Amino acid sequence: MLLAPQDDVAVALVALQPGEQLAVGGQRVTVADPVPPGHKLALRPLCAGATVRKYGYPIGHATAPIPEGGLVHTHNLEAGALGPALAADVPALQRQAELAAPSFSGYRREGRRAGTRNHVAVISTVNCSADVSLAIARLARSEMLRNYPHVDGVCPITHAGGCGMPAGGPTYEALKRCLEGVAAHPNVAGVLVVGLGCEVMRTDVISQACVAHKVPCRVIAIQESGGTAPAIRAGLDAASELLAAADTCRRTSLPLSELVVGTECGGSDAHSGITANPLLGRAGDLLMQHGVAWVLGESPETYGAEHLLIGRARTPDVADGLRAVMSWWERYTAAHGATIDNNPAPGNKDGGITTVYEKALGAVSKGGSAPLEAVLAYAQPVTSKGLSFMDTPGMDDVSVTGLIAGGCSVIAFTTGRGSCLAAGLTPIVKIASTTALYERMRGDMDFDAGVLLTGSDLAATAWELADSIVAVASGRRTLGEAQGLGDHSFAPWDLGPTL
Repeated sequence: MLLAPQDDVAVALVALQPGEQLAVGGQRVTVADPVPPGHKLALRPLCAGATVRKYGYPIGHATAPIPEGGLVHTHNLEAGALGPALAADVPALQRQAELAAPSFSGYRREGRRAGTRNHVAVISTVNCSADVSLAIARLARSEMLRNYPHVDGVCPITHAGGCGMPAGGPTYEALKRCLEGVAAHPNVAGVLVVGLGCEVMRTDVISQACVAHKVPCRVIAIQESGGTAPAIRAGLDAASELLAAADTCRRTSLPLSELVVGTECGGSDAHSGITANPLLGRAGDLLMQHGVAWVLGESPETYGAEHLLIGRARTPDVADGLRAVMSWWERYTAAHGATIDNNPAPGNKDGGITTVYEKALGAVSKGGSAPLEAVLAYAQPVTSKGLSFMDTPGMDDVSVTGLIAGGCSVIAFTTGRGSCLAAGLTPIVKIASTTALYERMRGDMDFDAGVLLTGSDLAATAWELADSIVAVASGRRTLGEAQGLGDHSFAPWDLGPTL
């Protein structure tokens, strides 16, 4: 498959062997090396130092001469210093048709956006209260939930932090935003806060967020309750009250403009940037035309392709905000002896991705073609309709935690190698980049983007994906939800020292 006329490489859709003759982009190419599916082969001889293009943009420099038909990967391609070269030739992107049904069936929340689920959240302030929170949530699910048919679940929100950190420091502030964001989340109908009693992250941080957003809330402290067993009993009593209140909520028809959709890609392969990611961007364009808030994150995954977003920034301040995010990441990685251009993980490379630029050009396509309205800090509330960018790490659970804390009520997650991440609070729609992955992990993958490799129309498939996202927002369970996954996926970004 040739992705852009000016490319120096094509992508193998099946395994290729030396000597095979290919017709690519109007020319004949003889395969020189074994090329696995998803990997790149050179369309012409490339000398050492030559810039190599894919998706129409540079993805790196050849580190050795590459023959026509040769495999192009980590042994002969590196990222190099490409930043300034990528800044040119930003295309003007525009689309699209109208979506048929601009509404979904969700939960109206007073003073908040509408929810896609109706949960009671059991929130730990600190790792010391995590076991009690988990015990309360699991007992409430097994012993009580059947009595409240209009409640979707009881979700434990536990984490490894909450103490041993400077109050007001970067880790504290990130965790505080995450916990406040969960307390005010549109999928939450009630909150039980579980503290130990002596931690840095106090229970009133969460209870005050509940009061501000009119969310029913109860608070228990393990030390004041007399220990673990009494705290669990008190927690179950409080959970019963919260469940009864949550059970009075009902779904109703709401405009799509109430939806906030976060996007994520994890376990990517070379097909992710060809099928799942651009398909999700097209679906996002359809939904954003109806006022849906669409959030792109994963700053390290976007590094090297941020110019495509900067060129679409609504204002100069928004463009400067994204530039500042990428500059911070350069300083942050350098301070820890790392380089941001060493991002692709071993699994990414096994799947055919070689450099951060190649990965980023595929990842950024999840943002569709809409103007960039806002650049947000990690876990900052999403307030703009249309496309926003949130500064998150690339690690799936940490990134998704920030997106959910920012208010995303659905997550659309593309994967090429296969990811099983689920989040109890928010449904995660898994989009497989190939049909082989979709069939191999049929119990985890919700949508098959691999049909694009066998002739399915991109526009028509984007409509199907948009409809699937709306259906999940309206109550259709994802496969991760059906398996009861997600109790351990809340992972706030740890930015500072552990004391």
